[in-house]
Amino acid sequence: MRILETFPFAVREIENCWIPMPDGARLAARIWLPENATSRPVPAVVEYIPYRKRDRTRWRDEPIHRYFAGHGYAAVRIDLRGAGESDGLLLDEYLDQELDDGVAAIRWIASQPWCTGVVGMMGKSWGGFNALQVAARRPPELAAILTVCSTDDRYTDDAHYMGGCLLNENLLWGSALLTINAQPPDPELVGDRWRDMWRERLEECPLFVEQWLRHPHRDDYWKHGSVCEDYDRIACPVFAVGGWADAYTNAVPRLLAGLSVPRKGLVGPWAHLYPHEGVPGPAVGFLQEAVRWWDHWLKGADTGIMDEPMYRVWMHESVAPRTYYDTRPGRWVSERAWPSPQIEPVRFYLGEGTLSAERPPPATLSLSSPETTGTAGGRWCSFGVEGDLPGDQRPDDARSLVFESEPLKDRLEILGAPKLTVTLSANRPVAMLVARLNDVAPDGAVTRVTYGVLNLTHRDSHERPSPLEPGTRCVVELALNDIAYAFPPGHRIRLALSTAYWPMVWPAPARVRLSVETAAGELTLPVRPTNSGDERLRPFEPPESAPPLDHTDLEDGGIRRTVGEDAHGFVTITTVLDRTATGGVALSHVKAIDLAFGHGVIERYRIHPGDPLSARAEVSHEVVARRGAWSIKIQTSTVLTGSAQAFQVEAVLRAFEGEEIFCERRWSAEIPRNLL
Repeated sequence: MRILETFPFAVREIENCWIPMPDGARLAARIWLPENATSRPVPAVVEYIPYRKRDRTRWRDEPIHRYFAGHGYAAVRIDLRGAGESDGLLLDEYLDQELDDGVAAIRWIASQPWCTGVVGMMGKSWGGFNALQVAARRPPELAAILTVCSTDDRYTDDAHYMGGCLLNENLLWGSALLTINAQPPDPELVGDRWRDMWRERLEECPLFVEQWLRHPHRDDYWKHGSVCEDYDRIACPVFAVGGWADAYTNAVPRLLAGLSVPRKGLVGPWAHLYPHEGVPGPAVGFLQEAVRWWDHWLKGADTGIMDEPMYRVWMHESVAPRTYYDTRPGRWVSERAWPSPQIEPVRFYLGEGTLSAERPPPATLSLSSPETTGTAGGRWCSFGVEGDLPGDQRPDDARSLVFESEPLKDRLEILGAPKLTVTLSANRPVAMLVARLNDVAPDGAVTRVTYGVLNLTHRDSHERPSPLEPGTRCVVELALNDIAYAFPPGHRIRLALSTAYWPMVWPAPARVRLSVETAAGELTLPVRPTNSGDERLRPFEPPESAPPLDHTDLEDGGIRRTVGEDAHGFVTITTVLDRTATGGVALSHVKAIDLAFGHGVIERYRIHPGDPLSARAEVSHEVVARRGAWSIKIQTSTVLTGSAQAFQVEAVLRAFEGEEIFCERRWSAEIPRNLL
């Protein structure tokens, strides 16, 4: 990473600014400006998220937003209503209140003397979500957006459900949001009212996990904020960015195909990170690309960015399976339009253990996976740390139904979403099907290329699922996640099917046996022919940013993962993040605001291979903040279990001022499974 000490524009910073809302509430913002912006106004770039500009995201905000300001923009980082120092309450994701506030904030920013009246919106994850959603409100001041690691469909591609199956990420994210939401505003900014604001947040804070569990199907709750419901609502240009190791990448090609406005897509090998910090590498000069985008759409400069191909992606080369990579080998390829007319569907037919170009004799095969299948699957969403990525797939393949090709004679490159069509029947009314596309090396090592999951009660509709009739045949179509990957000559293509994928996906309520008929079984791969134009792509510049945040790590944290099996066969997967060896929270001191801050997490997932009802997931968080004699601590614990009929959620939240409990909340809820 190249760190810039000087910029075309000298920068001044406003640590906190109040943005008034129409109802009298105020949102807290941190602003970076060119020093002469009041006399020579500039366009603004807005990031609008609930993750606490004052402390939690300060590490990320400082090098990004100072960079934009140094290149002639007012960079405005806003905390949502109810977050950080902003007034009010945060009661859920992407409520109308949030989007209305976003429109009002953009209007206020555009009216400031340092702004030209032209605004762009940018964000990763939540900020990428609401950039799309606010764009769909069409505020006239919003000229373009840049959305990173986000989704156009809140049901099919978010942290709650996948293919109609419940993700354990729903619990993980819900408990994290509960913890973030329980933190107080900083007394240095809001004064003596900080305790009253804090108590109101704690007393009104909902159990997010319960809210999301009560919407297991694609109903109006999820359609709200899903811009795929009407892409034409978005009238400004869109730059969508993702990473193959991230969980939100499917949205990038969908946005390119669905939107009618000027648009671009970029997908690298990265995890859930901005690409200038992208892991696995190679990281790229993303902030330079962002400035090219903003200069074109907010300043009217001819940067050439819209003359380049619409869709640019990293084509993975084959690698040995590992749960972490510094860099993934490959090359940049591009498509002038998406869907691309040059992508060709190539079918492989399922046989008795085989994948072939010719349809083999029919067979009926039985499939019933141990509930521990999936322990080699990595995390649903990688954040670029050790253990996040799927490892060698042989342990999971041994618990699956496997179809494998002969060694490839020629290199085979795919770009897009592989699709599986299969005829099957089940012995239970509720079952899931998991499909993994794997690369088998000559030495036997197996790398997961991509995967998909489907709750079979959703085989016809996510909105109106229906139970399976045991023993009755049905045709199932399952789209795997989009990917770009090159299978080398001599390697084999493997399709692995399973009925479980723990701990990523919550198991069906009873052991399932599927009968898979191969007669009509097909795996369709989106094959991309070699394109000489790839060699002429404009190279990305190396990553650069403004200087990092001045801070001191007071204690060591890091990440530790273990997998253990007890004498009764129960398997427990434990992840410990940013906790010290003695069990405390690893703290960092931020010099500019004289604050010591840290957030530690412990996750545990436990199951018996023969009993889906033994599944138990538990997530604990602890946040500590200190300045002089002032200190607070937040502790949360959330547990999910299930019977055949219902989920049980238990949660506790404790907030401390100093060593005294300031507030304690407990929740206990039972939610019908409703075909989960």
